Amino acid sequence: MSAPIPSPAATDPRVLQPAPRARLLSFDGGGIRGLFALQIAKRIETLLREKHGRPDLVLADHFHYIGGTSTGAIIAAFLSWGLPVDDIVGLYRENAVAMFRKAGWAQRFTSHRFVAEGLSEFLRSFFVEDDGAPATLGTRKLKTLFLLVARNASTGSAWPLSNNPLAKYNDPVSPGCNLQIPLWQLVRASTAAPTFFPPEVLEVKGEHGEPLTFAFEDGGVTPFNNPAHLMHLMATLPEYRLGWAAGIDRMSVVSVGTGKVRTGRGDKLFVDVLAQAKNLPASLIGSFQQYQDLLCRVAGECRHGSPIDGELGDLIRPHDGAKFLYARYDRTFDDDDLAAAARYTEKGFTLDNLELMDFLAEHGARHAEATVNLAHFDDV
Repeated sequence: MSAPIPSPAATDPRVLQPAPRARLLSFDGGGIRGLFALQIAKRIETLLREKHGRPDLVLADHFHYIGGTSTGAIIAAFLSWGLPVDDIVGLYRENAVAMFRKAGWAQRFTSHRFVAEGLSEFLRSFFVEDDGAPATLGTRKLKTLFLLVARNASTGSAWPLSNNPLAKYNDPVSPGCNLQIPLWQLVRASTAAPTFFPPEVLEVKGEHGEPLTFAFEDGGVTPFNNPAHLMHLMATLPEYRLGWAAGIDRMSVVSVGTGKVRTGRGDKLFVDVLAQAKNLPASLIGSFQQYQDLLCRVAGECRHGSPIDGELGDLIRPHDGAKFLYARYDRTFDDDDLAAAARYTEKGFTLDNLELMDFLAEHGARHAEATVNLAHFDDV
Protein backbone atom coordinates (compact mmCIF):
# COMPACT_ATOMS: atom_id res chain seq x y z
CA MET A 1 0.00 0.00 0.00
CA SER A 2 1.41 3.36 -0.98
CA ALA A 3 1.94 6.05 1.61
CA PRO A 4 -0.71 8.79 1.78
CA ILE A 5 0.09 11.89 -0.21
CA PRO A 6 0.68 14.84 2.15
CA SER A 7 -1.57 17.85 1.69
CA PRO A 8 -0.11 20.96 0.04
CA ALA A 9 -0.50 22.79 3.36
CA ALA A 10 1.61 20.21 5.19
CA THR A 11 4.45 20.62 2.69
CA ASP A 12 4.42 24.44 2.73
CA PRO A 13 8.01 25.24 3.78
CA ARG A 14 6.76 28.02 6.04
CA VAL A 15 5.09 25.53 8.42
CA LEU A 16 7.94 23.02 8.70
CA GLN A 17 9.79 22.84 12.01
CA PRO A 18 12.71 25.29 11.70
CA ALA A 19 16.16 24.04 12.60
CA PRO A 20 17.86 24.53 14.87
CA ARG A 21 15.62 27.24 16.34
CA ALA A 22 12.30 28.79 15.34
CA ARG A 23 12.64 32.57 15.40
CA LEU A 24 9.61 34.71 16.23
CA LEU A 25 9.46 38.50 15.87
CA SER A 26 6.63 40.56 17.36
CA PHE A 27 5.67 44.25 17.13
CA ASP A 28 3.40 46.20 19.48
CA GLY A 29 0.81 48.69 18.36
CA GLY A 30 1.40 52.41 18.89
CA GLY A 31 0.38 54.59 15.95
CA ILE A 32 3.09 56.78 14.47
CA ARG A 33 5.41 55.52 17.22
CA GLY A 34 5.91 52.56 14.94
CA LEU A 35 8.85 54.60 13.63
CA PHE A 36 10.57 53.97 16.98
CA ALA A 37 10.03 50.22 16.60
CA LEU A 38 11.36 50.32 13.05
CA GLN A 39 14.70 51.60 14.33
CA ILE A 40 14.96 48.51 16.54
CA ALA A 41 14.15 46.37 13.52
CA LYS A 42 16.75 48.20 11.45
CA ARG A 43 19.45 47.55 14.03
CA ILE A 44 18.59 43.84 14.11
CA GLU A 45 18.71 43.75 10.31
CA THR A 46 22.08 45.55 10.25
CA LEU A 47 23.66 43.18 12.78
CA LEU A 48 22.37 40.13 10.92
CA ARG A 49 23.74 41.46 7.64
CA GLU A 50 27.14 41.92 9.25
CA LYS A 51 27.08 38.49 10.88
CA HIS A 52 26.16 36.62 7.71
CA GLY A 53 28.06 38.81 5.25
CA ARG A 54 24.88 39.51 3.29
CA PRO A 55 24.23 43.21 2.67
CA ASP A 56 20.88 42.35 1.06
CA LEU A 57 19.55 40.23 3.95
CA VAL A 58 16.04 41.14 5.10
CA LEU A 59 14.37 40.08 8.33
CA ALA A 60 12.11 37.65 6.45
CA ASP A 61 15.28 35.71 5.59
CA HIS A 62 16.03 35.19 9.28
CA PHE A 63 12.74 35.05 11.19
CA HIS A 64 10.21 32.30 10.61
CA TYR A 65 7.12 33.92 12.17
CA ILE A 66 6.51 37.69 12.18
CA GLY A 67 3.47 39.31 13.75
CA GLY A 68 2.06 42.50 15.13
CA THR A 69 -0.95 44.47 16.21
CA SER A 70 -2.20 47.77 14.78
CA THR A 71 0.84 49.71 13.50
CA GLY A 72 2.78 46.57 14.43
CA ALA A 73 0.61 44.62 11.98
CA ILE A 74 1.61 47.03 9.20
CA ILE A 75 5.29 46.60 10.06
CA ALA A 76 4.98 42.82 10.34
CA ALA A 77 3.14 42.53 7.01
CA PHE A 78 5.78 44.57 5.18
CA LEU A 79 8.61 42.58 6.78
CA SER A 80 6.98 39.25 6.00
CA TRP A 81 6.49 40.50 2.42
CA GLY A 82 10.28 40.72 2.26
CA LEU A 83 10.90 44.46 2.46
CA PRO A 84 14.11 45.85 3.96
CA VAL A 85 13.50 48.08 6.96
CA ASP A 86 14.63 51.29 5.22
CA ASP A 87 11.91 50.78 2.61
CA ILE A 88 9.27 50.46 5.33
CA VAL A 89 10.51 53.63 7.03
CA GLY A 90 10.19 55.37 3.67
CA LEU A 91 6.64 54.11 3.22
CA TYR A 92 5.68 55.36 6.67
CA ARG A 93 7.09 58.81 6.01
CA GLU A 94 5.73 59.12 2.47
CA ASN A 95 2.21 58.03 3.39
CA ALA A 96 1.81 59.40 6.92
CA VAL A 97 -0.18 62.47 5.89
CA ALA A 98 -2.51 60.40 3.71
CA MET A 99 -2.95 57.79 6.44
CA PHE A 100 -3.89 60.42 9.03
CA ARG A 101 -6.21 62.57 6.90
CA LYS A 102 -8.72 64.31 9.13
CA ALA A 103 -12.41 63.51 8.88
CA GLY A 104 -15.06 66.22 8.62
CA TRP A 105 -16.11 68.13 11.69
CA ALA A 106 -19.32 66.15 12.14
CA GLN A 107 -17.46 62.83 12.04
CA ARG A 108 -14.76 64.07 14.40
CA PHE A 109 -17.32 64.99 17.04
CA THR A 110 -19.49 61.90 16.66
CA SER A 111 -17.36 58.92 15.63
CA HIS A 112 -13.78 59.17 14.35
CA ARG A 113 -11.02 61.73 13.79
CA PHE A 114 -9.60 60.38 10.54
CA VAL A 115 -11.04 59.00 7.33
CA ALA A 116 -10.17 55.45 6.36
CA GLU A 117 -9.65 56.04 2.64
CA GLY A 118 -6.03 57.20 2.82
CA LEU A 119 -4.82 54.22 4.84
CA SER A 120 -7.03 51.82 2.89
CA GLU A 121 -5.73 52.99 -0.48
CA PHE A 122 -2.13 52.83 0.73
CA LEU A 123 -2.55 49.21 1.85
CA ARG A 124 -4.78 48.18 -1.08
CA SER A 125 -2.32 49.47 -3.67
CA PHE A 126 0.67 47.77 -2.05
CA PHE A 127 -0.58 44.29 -1.21
CA VAL A 128 -1.21 42.94 -4.71
CA GLU A 129 -0.14 39.90 -6.69
CA ASP A 130 2.03 40.15 -9.79
CA ASP A 131 -1.07 40.30 -11.98
CA GLY A 132 -2.53 43.18 -9.95
CA ALA A 133 -5.13 41.08 -8.13
CA PRO A 134 -5.53 41.75 -4.40
CA ALA A 135 -3.20 39.57 -2.35
CA THR A 136 -5.03 37.52 0.25
CA LEU A 137 -3.90 36.27 3.65
CA GLY A 138 -2.93 33.05 1.87
CA THR A 139 -0.56 34.74 -0.60
CA ARG A 140 2.83 33.16 -1.19
CA LYS A 141 4.27 36.67 -1.28
CA LEU A 142 4.36 36.50 2.52
CA LYS A 143 7.70 34.79 2.93
CA THR A 144 7.17 33.85 6.59
CA LEU A 145 4.31 32.85 8.79
CA PHE A 146 2.45 36.03 9.64
CA LEU A 147 0.13 36.99 12.49
CA LEU A 148 -2.04 40.00 13.15
CA VAL A 149 -4.62 40.72 15.82
CA ALA A 150 -7.90 42.56 15.30
CA ARG A 151 -11.02 42.88 17.43
CA ASN A 152 -14.31 41.67 16.03
CA ALA A 153 -16.50 44.47 17.35
CA SER A 154 -19.63 42.64 16.22
CA THR A 155 -18.97 39.64 18.45
CA GLY A 156 -16.80 41.42 21.03
CA SER A 157 -13.90 38.98 20.63
CA ALA A 158 -10.22 39.14 19.77
CA TRP A 159 -9.41 37.68 16.36
CA PRO A 160 -5.82 36.51 15.92
CA LEU A 161 -5.38 35.73 12.23
CA SER A 162 -2.40 33.91 10.77
CA ASN A 163 -1.49 32.52 7.38
CA ASN A 164 -0.72 29.10 8.85
CA PRO A 165 -2.37 26.87 6.21
CA LEU A 166 -2.84 24.09 8.77
CA ALA A 167 -4.99 26.22 11.10
CA LYS A 168 -8.64 25.29 11.68
CA TYR A 169 -10.15 28.29 9.92
CA ASN A 170 -7.60 28.29 7.08
CA ASP A 171 -8.73 25.08 5.40
CA PRO A 172 -8.88 25.94 1.67
CA VAL A 173 -11.85 23.61 1.10
CA SER A 174 -13.86 25.35 3.81
CA PRO A 175 -16.25 28.09 2.62
CA GLY A 176 -15.13 30.23 5.54
CA CYS A 177 -11.39 29.98 4.84
CA ASN A 178 -9.65 33.06 6.26
CA LEU A 179 -6.83 32.69 3.75
CA GLN A 180 -9.19 34.05 1.09
CA ILE A 181 -9.64 37.43 2.82
CA PRO A 182 -7.74 40.32 1.19
CA LEU A 183 -4.58 41.01 3.15
CA TRP A 184 -4.95 44.77 2.97
CA GLN A 185 -8.37 44.58 4.65
CA LEU A 186 -7.07 42.50 7.53
CA VAL A 187 -4.16 44.87 8.14
CA ARG A 188 -6.53 47.83 7.96
CA ALA A 189 -8.86 46.06 10.43
CA SER A 190 -6.00 45.64 12.90
CA THR A 191 -5.33 49.40 12.74
CA ALA A 192 -8.93 50.65 13.04
CA ALA A 193 -8.46 52.33 16.43
CA PRO A 194 -11.81 53.40 17.93
CA THR A 195 -12.30 57.20 17.86
CA PHE A 196 -9.33 57.46 15.45
CA PHE A 197 -10.64 55.48 12.46
CA PRO A 198 -13.96 53.94 11.45
CA PRO A 199 -14.17 50.15 11.77
CA GLU A 200 -13.27 47.94 8.83
CA VAL A 201 -16.33 46.03 7.65
CA LEU A 202 -15.56 42.54 6.35
CA GLU A 203 -17.91 40.15 4.60
CA VAL A 204 -16.90 36.57 5.33
CA LYS A 205 -18.53 33.16 5.14
CA GLY A 206 -19.45 31.01 8.10
CA GLU A 207 -18.52 27.36 8.52
CA HIS A 208 -21.53 26.34 6.42
CA GLY A 209 -21.10 28.98 3.75
CA GLU A 210 -23.58 31.45 5.20
CA PRO A 211 -22.67 35.12 4.60
CA LEU A 212 -21.56 37.05 7.66
CA THR A 213 -20.76 40.73 8.00
CA PHE A 214 -18.56 41.90 10.86
CA ALA A 215 -17.13 45.24 11.95
CA PHE A 216 -13.50 45.04 13.03
CA GLU A 217 -11.53 47.39 15.26
CA ASP A 218 -7.91 47.86 16.26
CA GLY A 219 -6.33 44.83 17.91
CA GLY A 220 -4.86 47.23 20.45
CA VAL A 221 -8.18 47.20 22.32
CA THR A 222 -7.78 43.47 22.97
CA PRO A 223 -5.28 42.07 25.52
CA PHE A 224 -2.85 41.56 22.62
CA ASN A 225 -1.50 44.99 21.69
CA ASN A 226 1.74 43.18 22.52
CA PRO A 227 1.16 39.84 20.73
CA ALA A 228 4.50 38.19 21.58
CA HIS A 229 3.20 35.56 24.01
CA LEU A 230 0.23 34.87 21.75
CA MET A 231 2.65 34.18 18.88
CA HIS A 232 4.47 31.63 21.03
CA LEU A 233 1.17 29.91 21.84
CA MET A 234 0.10 29.88 18.19
CA ALA A 235 3.44 28.36 17.23
CA THR A 236 3.42 25.61 19.86
CA LEU A 237 -0.09 24.68 21.06
CA PRO A 238 -1.48 21.63 19.24
CA GLU A 239 -4.85 23.36 18.85
CA TYR A 240 -3.24 25.82 16.42
CA ARG A 241 -1.93 22.86 14.37
CA LEU A 242 1.61 24.11 13.89
CA GLY A 243 3.28 22.30 16.76
CA TRP A 244 6.76 23.77 16.70
CA ALA A 245 9.07 22.58 19.45
CA ALA A 246 9.64 24.71 22.53
CA GLY A 247 12.84 25.16 24.55
CA ILE A 248 15.69 27.66 24.51
CA ASP A 249 17.52 25.55 21.93
CA ARG A 250 14.41 25.35 19.72
CA MET A 251 12.73 28.78 19.83
CA SER A 252 13.45 32.47 20.35
CA VAL A 253 11.01 35.37 20.70
CA VAL A 254 11.95 39.00 20.03
CA SER A 255 9.34 41.53 21.17
CA VAL A 256 9.57 45.14 20.00
CA GLY A 257 7.67 48.02 21.60
CA THR A 258 6.93 51.51 20.31
CA GLY A 259 8.06 53.44 23.37
CA LYS A 260 6.00 54.01 26.50
CA VAL A 261 4.66 57.21 28.01
CA ARG A 262 3.68 57.28 31.66
CA THR A 263 -0.09 57.43 32.14
CA GLY A 264 -0.15 58.14 35.88
CA ARG A 265 -1.81 61.20 37.41
CA GLY A 266 1.31 62.45 39.15
CA ASP A 267 0.43 64.57 42.16
CA LYS A 268 -3.24 64.87 41.17
CA LEU A 269 -5.14 62.69 43.62
CA PHE A 270 -8.50 63.37 42.01
CA VAL A 271 -9.43 64.08 38.39
CA ASP A 272 -12.74 64.75 36.70
CA VAL A 273 -14.77 62.23 34.74
CA LEU A 274 -13.57 63.48 31.34
CA ALA A 275 -9.92 63.14 32.35
CA GLN A 276 -10.56 59.62 33.60
CA ALA A 277 -12.31 58.65 30.36
CA LYS A 278 -9.49 60.13 28.28
CA ASN A 279 -6.73 58.29 30.15
CA LEU A 280 -8.48 54.94 30.65
CA PRO A 281 -7.82 53.35 27.21
CA ALA A 282 -4.09 54.11 27.26
CA SER A 283 -3.85 52.91 30.87
CA LEU A 284 -5.52 49.60 30.07
CA ILE A 285 -3.53 49.03 26.89
CA GLY A 286 -0.27 49.78 28.71
CA SER A 287 -1.18 47.40 31.54
CA PHE A 288 -1.98 44.61 29.09
CA GLN A 289 1.30 45.18 27.26
CA GLN A 290 3.25 44.91 30.50
CA TYR A 291 1.40 41.73 31.45
CA GLN A 292 2.13 40.10 28.08
CA ASP A 293 5.79 41.02 28.55
CA LEU A 294 5.71 39.46 32.02
CA LEU A 295 4.20 36.25 30.63
CA CYS A 296 7.06 36.02 28.15
CA ARG A 297 9.69 36.58 30.84
CA VAL A 298 8.16 33.89 33.04
CA ALA A 299 7.73 31.35 30.22
CA GLY A 300 11.02 32.13 28.51
CA GLU A 301 14.61 32.84 29.47
CA CYS A 302 14.81 36.62 29.34
CA ARG A 303 18.11 37.91 27.96
CA HIS A 304 17.15 41.59 27.71
CA GLY A 305 14.42 43.94 28.90
CA SER A 306 13.91 46.91 31.19
CA PRO A 307 12.55 46.18 34.70
CA ILE A 308 8.91 45.15 34.94
CA ASP A 309 8.54 46.88 38.31
CA GLY A 310 10.43 47.48 41.54
CA GLU A 311 9.59 44.08 43.00
CA LEU A 312 10.14 41.76 40.04
CA GLY A 313 13.02 43.63 38.45
CA ASP A 314 13.90 42.54 34.91
CA LEU A 315 13.80 38.73 35.46
CA ILE A 316 16.98 38.38 33.39
CA ARG A 317 18.44 35.10 34.62
CA PRO A 318 19.04 31.48 33.60
CA HIS A 319 15.76 29.59 33.48
CA ASP A 320 15.70 25.80 33.53
CA GLY A 321 12.72 24.61 31.57
CA ALA A 322 12.29 27.86 29.64
CA LYS A 323 10.18 27.51 26.53
CA PHE A 324 12.17 30.03 24.47
CA LEU A 325 14.90 32.65 24.52
CA TYR A 326 13.36 36.07 24.98
CA ALA A 327 14.36 39.67 24.39
CA ARG A 328 12.15 42.73 24.85
CA TYR A 329 13.21 46.02 23.25
CA ASP A 330 11.28 49.04 24.46
CA ARG A 331 11.80 52.11 26.59
CA THR A 332 9.85 54.63 28.64
CA PHE A 333 9.98 58.23 27.51
CA ASP A 334 10.73 60.22 30.66
CA ASP A 335 10.23 63.90 31.45
CA ASP A 336 13.50 64.85 29.75
CA ASP A 337 12.43 63.01 26.60
CA LEU A 338 9.07 64.76 26.59
CA ALA A 339 10.81 68.10 27.00
CA ALA A 340 13.03 67.23 24.02
CA ALA A 341 9.95 66.23 22.02
CA ALA A 342 8.45 69.65 22.73
CA ARG A 343 11.16 71.13 20.49
CA TYR A 344 9.59 69.25 17.58
CA THR A 345 5.93 69.82 18.34
CA GLU A 346 3.43 71.63 20.52
CA LYS A 347 0.70 69.05 19.96
CA GLY A 348 1.72 66.56 22.63
CA PHE A 349 3.04 63.03 22.61
CA THR A 350 0.08 61.42 20.87
CA LEU A 351 -0.21 58.38 18.60
CA ASP A 352 -1.23 60.52 15.63
CA ASN A 353 1.22 63.43 15.93
CA LEU A 354 3.21 63.34 12.70
CA GLU A 355 5.48 66.13 13.90
CA LEU A 356 7.14 63.53 16.16
CA MET A 357 8.47 61.42 13.29
CA ASP A 358 12.04 62.77 13.38
CA PHE A 359 12.13 62.62 17.19
CA LEU A 360 10.94 59.00 17.22
CA ALA A 361 13.42 57.94 14.55
CA GLU A 362 16.36 59.62 16.31
CA HIS A 363 15.53 58.28 19.77
CA GLY A 364 14.73 54.85 18.39
CA ALA A 365 18.07 54.67 16.60
CA ARG A 366 19.97 55.67 19.75
CA HIS A 367 18.08 53.15 21.86
CA ALA A 368 18.65 50.41 19.30
CA GLU A 369 22.37 51.14 19.10
CA ALA A 370 22.66 50.92 22.88
CA THR A 371 20.56 47.81 23.48
CA VAL A 372 20.19 45.40 20.55
CA ASN A 373 22.55 42.43 20.70
CA LEU A 374 22.20 39.25 18.67
CA ALA A 375 23.33 37.20 21.68
CA HIS A 376 20.00 38.05 23.31
CA PHE A 377 18.15 35.81 20.86
CA ASP A 378 20.46 34.38 18.20
CA ASP A 379 23.38 32.71 19.94
CA VAL A 380 23.68 29.74 17.56
